This record gives sequence, C-alpha cells and structure tokens, in this order.
Amino acid sequence: MKNRSIKKVAVLGSGIMGSRIACHFANIGVEVLLLDIVPFELSEAEKAKGLTLEHPAVRNRIVNEAFANTLKASPSAVFTQSVASLVKLGNFTDDMKKIADCDWVLEAVVERLDIKKKVFEDVEKYRKKGTLITSNTSGIPMHLMIEGRSEDFQKYFCGTHFFNPPRYLKLLEIIPSQKTLPEVVDFLMWYGDLYLGKDTVLCKDTPAFIANRIGVYSMMSGMHSITKFGLTVDEVDALTGPVIGRAKSATFRTSDVVGLDTTINVSNNLYATLTHDESRDMFLLPEIVKELQNRKWLGDKTGQGFFKKVKTPEGKSEIFTLDLQTFEYKPQQKKVSFKALEATKEIENLKERIVKLINFDDKAGEFYRATFYDLFKYVTYRIPEIADELYRIDKAICAGFAWELGPFETWDLLGVKETLGKMEAAGQKPAQWVYDMLAGGNESFYKVENGIRKYYDIPSKSYKTIPGTEGFIILDNIRKTNKVWGNAGATIFDLGDGIAGLEFHSKMNTFGQEVLEGLNTAITKAETDFRGLVIGNEAPQFSAGANLATLFMYAGDQEWDEINMMIAYFQNSIMRARFSSIPVVTAPAGLALGGGCELNLHADHIQAHCELYIGLVEFGVGLIPAGAGTKEMTLRASDSYAKGDVELNRLQEYFMNIATAKVATSAEEARTMGYLRQSDEVTMNRTRLLADAKRKAIELAEAGYTQPAQRKDIKVLGQTALAAFYAGVNGMLYGNYISEHDAKIARKLAWVMAGGDLSAPTLVSEQYLLDLEREAFLSLTGEPKTLERIHSILFKGKPLRN
Repeated sequence: MKNRSIKKVAVLGSGIMGSRIACHFANIGVEVLLLDIVPFELSEAEKAKGLTLEHPAVRNRIVNEAFANTLKASPSAVFTQSVASLVKLGNFTDDMKKIADCDWVLEAVVERLDIKKKVFEDVEKYRKKGTLITSNTSGIPMHLMIEGRSEDFQKYFCGTHFFNPPRYLKLLEIIPSQKTLPEVVDFLMWYGDLYLGKDTVLCKDTPAFIANRIGVYSMMSGMHSITKFGLTVDEVDALTGPVIGRAKSATFRTSDVVGLDTTINVSNNLYATLTHDESRDMFLLPEIVKELQNRKWLGDKTGQGFFKKVKTPEGKSEIFTLDLQTFEYKPQQKKVSFKALEATKEIENLKERIVKLINFDDKAGEFYRATFYDLFKYVTYRIPEIADELYRIDKAICAGFAWELGPFETWDLLGVKETLGKMEAAGQKPAQWVYDMLAGGNESFYKVENGIRKYYDIPSKSYKTIPGTEGFIILDNIRKTNKVWGNAGATIFDLGDGIAGLEFHSKMNTFGQEVLEGLNTAITKAETDFRGLVIGNEAPQFSAGANLATLFMYAGDQEWDEINMMIAYFQNSIMRARFSSIPVVTAPAGLALGGGCELNLHADHIQAHCELYIGLVEFGVGLIPAGAGTKEMTLRASDSYAKGDVELNRLQEYFMNIATAKVATSAEEARTMGYLRQSDEVTMNRTRLLADAKRKAIELAEAGYTQPAQRKDIKVLGQTALAAFYAGVNGMLYGNYISEHDAKIARKLAWVMAGGDLSAPTLVSEQYLLDLEREAFLSLTGEPKTLERIHSILFKGKPLRN
C-alpha cells in the first residue's frame, strides 16, 4: 500500500479547515482541487454588476472568497505564496466529476452528519474505485458516515482529523471504521508522518476520539476550578500556560480563540453521549459558561468572551478580563501573584519546574494537585476505551493541544508510586491496571533501554518499543549513555555510525563562550574520532543568536580590544564549520537568528525543518552581521552573477534582507531569500529531523568528503554598488522612513557588501570581507544609539527604533 502515490487531492469544503488543509497539501507540492457549494442567492455586489446565478464568478464565489481569506490569514497557511497556484477552485455542482482524477478525496464540510452523507452520495457517482476517501471530523462516528455506502467506499474510507491550523499543529488522528482496510490505515499513518509532517495517532471510533476527549476534559476542569479555588480568569491562564509546558493561550484564551460555542457544543455532546464515563459530570457546563452563553459572549467571534479588547480614553487598545463576580471587564492582571510561581521563575528546566509546582504548599500547588491528580485518574480509565496503549494518549494531547508533556509522562516525573498515595488521599483513585503494574515491579509508564524509549503495555504487563520510533534520534534517550563531552552551554553525543552530534542548551540556545567552546570542541573531536558532525537539538528554537549581555558589558566599559577579539573568535568558530576536514550538517528548526543563521550558512548541508524562521537580524540592535554572515551573503551574490543574475539586483536583494532584519517564515521562503541553497533539504516531521541530518552526514562522508579551501574569487562591485546603496539609504532617510542611526548602520553594511570604495569590480578573499564586517561591527558598538537598542532588548525584551 505504501507504493500508492498521492499526486492530486480533492478537498470538499472550503471553510477554515478545508482551505487550510488544501494549503498544507500544496505546501508539500501536491495538486489540490478545492470545491464548495454554489451560492443560493446573489450578493449585493453581484446584483450591482448585473450578474446572474449562472455566472462562473458567482458559482465559485464561496470557494474563491474562502481561499482568498485563507491566503491573507496570519499566521500564514502556506510556506510561500507561490504554492497557492497548485490549488484549483471549483464547486460541487459543476466540478465534482473532476474528483475522478484524484488519488485522495478529503471531505471537510460542516460538522453535520446529514450534510456529510449528502456529499458522500455525490462522491460515489464520480470517485474511482480504490481511491482514498476520508472525513475531517472532530467527533462524528465513522460507522454512521458509511451507512448506505458501497463496499468499495467503506473499505477505503477513514477519518483523518487535522487540528487547526493544520500547517502548525502536529496532530493527525486516524480513525478507521470496522470496514476500513488495514492497509489503508497503515498508508495514512505512514503518509501523514513522512509527507505531511504530522504525529499520526491511531484512534478508536469513540466520542471526540483521543485529543479532544482529554483536552476538553482538562479545559473543563480548569473552568470548574475557578469557583472551587476562588481564582480569577487571569490566574487560571497564568497557571495553565507555558509555566507547565502548555500553549500560551492556556485555558480561557484558548476558549475565546476557538469560540466558546465550540467548547459548549463539544462538552454538551460528550455529556449526552458518555453515559458510562465515571467522570461525566466534568463535562457539565459551569454556571459562568452558561451565563456567557446566555449573553452571547462567545469569544473572539463575538468581540468578547472571557476577554475583550477595549479602547482607552487615549485611543490605545488594551485587553480587559472578565470579572466573574460582576461580569464586568477590568484591566488584565499584569502580574499574577503566587508563591509557587515566584519560587520557580528561575527554573529553566520544565520537568524540574513542574515537580516543584505540583508539590508547592500554596493555593497554586493545591490547584495543580487537584487538576493533575484528576487528569491522571481520568486517563487511566480511558484505556482501553479510547486507546489500547497509553503512549497514544500522551502523543495525541501533546500534538493536538501543544502540551510539552502528556499526563502519563508528567505522572512519571512525580513518581508513579509516590503520587498514587497522594491521589488516593485526595479521592482520585485510578484504574486497577495501575496497581497491577506496580505490583508486577514496574514503577514507571515509560523507560529507556539501550537508547530506545519504551512504554508499559498493559495486556502483556511488559515494556514495548513505541512503534515507528526505531529510526528516530531522541537526545533525551541517549543523554546518559552516549555523552562524549559537555559544559554548561553544549553537549557532544555519539550518534552512532561514526557521526557526532552537538546540542546547544543555553537560554534560547544563544551563542556565548560555552556554546562556542562546544562548537570548536565538537569539530576537533569529530575530525579525530568521527567521520561527520550534526548540529541540532530538540528545543523549540535552534538558536536566537549571539548572547548580547557580554558585548553590552564590554561596550559599556569601552573594552574595544576585548570586543575585537570576541568578534574574531566568533568568526573563526563559524568558519571552522565550513573548513573542517569532516562534513558538518546543521538541523535547524524554529528560530535561527543572527549567529544561529550564520552557523547554518557555513554548514556543508542544512537539513531544515519546514517550520524554520531564519534571518540575519543584527540590524535591529544597531549592528551588522559579523559572524561571517555579511561576508557569506556577499559571496552568494557573487556566485549568482556567474549564473546570469543581474549583478546589482541580487546583491541589493540580500542587502535589503539584512537591512530590514527580514526573517523567513518557512524553510521554503528561506530558500528564496538565499539562506538555504538548492542542495539543502527540508524535513516535514520535526521528530525525524536529527535522523535525517545524520543520514545526510553519512552520505557526504561516504561520497569522499574533501575539506574545502577558503575562497579568493568573490566578486565585489565597489563604487557601483556603494553609490546605489547610498542613494537608496538617503532617499529612505529624507522620506522619513528610517532614522539617522538606521542610515548610519545601512551605510556600514553597504560598505562591506560593496567591498569598500573600490573604483572597479574586483575579486577579493573571504578574509578580506571578514575583516571589513568586523571593523564595521566594532565601530557600531561604540555608538550610543546602538547601546540603547541593545539595552532595550536585554532589559525590556523589545526592539527600540531610535
């Protein structure tokens, strides 16, 4: 079945989900046919134009408008705007016959069984036998959707529940019916993982499947706790957000974004359906939610819910929070005060922080114990109802609701046996299988053996490898066994097969002394003991760039020689990645800014995650890239001249990217900006990234890698480029688009990228450009306005334009 190829997909329904799913298929290069209904009546604008219901523009109005709105949405549903051309638009009446040419038909219409069944009737008329047919539903049972359908339809039908927004949320739930062929399920699990970049989770055909069943239960628990613990909306969101490794939108902000009516509908449906659920009453709506429902304050879609955007007398927009006693909106609590949060704010490690929070002796600790113990109990009773294996519950909730740790993983942190006693004392007794597990001498839900993570399998009462993870590289699994070297900012691992791995773990993975020491040590060790080096991590960000604190201190003390040596050391460290005797492969994901970008630019190969946000952003703190970044983009512009590019145009493009601190919003956009080369590759699934990077390092080593020599053939344009850049900068300055200091920085950047004041185009060396960028950087560190910008970033956390 895996030899089935997906060249063209039909998405039926162009609403928020349908259009975004269509965009995500287009992101991976698949052709998409996006269809929706024909309007029942003309709009006022159509009437004014004298159009009829038969006009093509009218017949496709719904799909055209929906797709146009999706392309304008932020965050973007597409990697680059160009992929939108892969999506062809049409309507059910005129174009349903075109699904005969599609390899997969995905229905994404409104969540009503009668409407879905009507669409499936039409699909049966045109769908080729053996074509995949799936429904994007958040809860309608599969067995009801296939009633009355042909045998072939039933065999190739499955639920494929994407989470919104499909580009960014990792979960794809696969829900077969009893009639679905096993090979169809296997294919969808495999394709979703490898091509769509999803954490594919096999679900049973039970109400709300896995993620929504557990996630909505947890949200409702948070809402019920408001009254129980006398908490405010702001307090609950502060306790249930990033501090415990969950989404920034936490509980009540999530409800406003999704729409309170959605939460209400799901909760009501679950309460009505789950007559057997021992914790069914948690899905009953709290009185505060009923009141909001009566007032039709349903969140963002109605302009107010638990939060409301309010205009102050000064005309500024501020977010106000609902006071649940008076039902009036008041200014948000800027700082939520709990001793537990104060005591843990300096703890960077999430696992250490969670353990301390849950065991803390204050109201926050009480709230955590009550909600976590209740959640722990709840998930134990869901096996085997919604999943046969406990890891599926953790995987679904983490991927669907952006939790960093699932319920069973969190319980492991606290100690299963120790926590069990506390749960019993709190009246939260779990299912019997937990007691059986402990009685059998098994003290955790997960354990690592020989670098492989295993889960406790309830029927066999033994540990089994999580299926599909055998080929993954998970650093946490090899942290104790494969560590080669480490300091406070970096760790070197043996990844096996002669490949070393370098992980950064400073704050935001910024480049300080320890990280640079780690980089140089890793290259030295790789050159003597290995055949390749992979640089990557499992943190949300690859690297936010250089640590500005040390620079700010030296500049404040006017230690110019120290700064010069620091820049030279940074340049030399980055250049070692290019000129080592072994291949260096980087595996960036998330932010790769400033120095993080420069390191990637000098790798032999970049194996990027599709969600890569990379750029040279030094301009924002009053500097230019001086870790070989300005040099490298000048070099890449020079190489493009030989391919026929108009010389000044490409250089100007790179100049503007740096001067505006532009950051790519995807790996594919990074390619268009010159930060990724055509030879660099993209991995869709974040969990596969390090393994893919290791595979590439082996490939380069086995191809007979040869250490490159420094380039001396870089064409710089001298006065030709300098005059053009200076003229542009002056125009921007006189038009009040930039400040005097912006202009000064831009002229310094222009000087480096032009190669200085040369009378004619000249070939120069990499070292020549490195010296120029270092001199420019050093001079800017002496500028008071640059120090003001650095101060604002360091101490206020926001950029300053001065």
